[in-house]
Amino acid sequence: MRVFVTGASGHLGSAVVPELLEAGHHVVGLARSDKSAAALTAAGAQAHRGDLDDLDGLAAAAAAADGVIHLAFKHDAMFAGDFDGAVAADLRALDTLGNALAGTGKPLVATSGTALFAFAGLQGLLTEADVLDAGPRIDAENAVVALAERGIRSSVVRLTPTVHSSLDHNGFVPTFISIARSKGVSAYVGDGANRWPAVHTLDAARLYRLALESAPAGSRLHAVDDEGITFRQIAEGIGRGLKLPVVSIAPTEAEAHFGFLSAHAQADNPSSSTLTRDLLGWAPVQPSLVDDLGQGHYFDTGATAAR
Repeated sequence: MRVFVTGASGHLGSAVVPELLEAGHHVVGLARSDKSAAALTAAGAQAHRGDLDDLDGLAAAAAAADGVIHLAFKHDAMFAGDFDGAVAADLRALDTLGNALAGTGKPLVATSGTALFAFAGLQGLLTEADVLDAGPRIDAENAVVALAERGIRSSVVRLTPTVHSSLDHNGFVPTFISIARSKGVSAYVGDGANRWPAVHTLDAARLYRLALESAPAGSRLHAVDDEGITFRQIAEGIGRGLKLPVVSIAPTEAEAHFGFLSAHAQADNPSSSTLTRDLLGWAPVQPSLVDDLGQGHYFDTGATAAR
């Protein structure tokens, strides 16, 4: 298949593109810069210059493809405080991609997240059958699923908060490691029993390929390996890696310690991928988050400085 991939040179894209190429697909990746275009070309893909605001370019690239994987999101805008703007841009891009593919039966694989449900107040084990009516990024998830009614084999991959590997340079784990370095301790809140699901980048990339190739229209999929690692275990792994004390802090101290990530540090988001595994035959084979923290790459300051 000729596959158009947005976010092709990012953390996840840098694993999805090789996964697709190794399976024999031709990849056209959206590139915002010369550096990104060069990286895609070096990997064996074709670069399509543009960004999420270039709606005409997105439409043309999608129309010329046999399928689309949408990974891009304006994380830079989100971290700069314009989350609403990033969400709106994502919805516009998905609407454009959907219009380009309508009536073709071609696949469109988009991205959501399991943590959205924890912040919406859902308790207990999250499954692929759980659905929210509306909300930031949830609106995009629901819009993609609804594209099945317009003749598109649409699916959504819900990513865990932690998609971990040596390719993860700017995600939650590197950020919590940075906080621990700056504070001199690796902390968790209360008893640290709140749970985070996790998946290795390479396992997630394989799920995107499987979804592209065979996910039924309107599927919601979970890229989940570890169903629920306690945040205390994550803090302990960071403490071992940095050789720092591991401490409990009170909920009233969480914001001062973790800043804008205080809510994330307390989120309870156990998630299952049983339905996804049964549907697509997906079976994670890469190291768990705790094992990955033990491999040392997250704590290599030389590698961090070179990034």
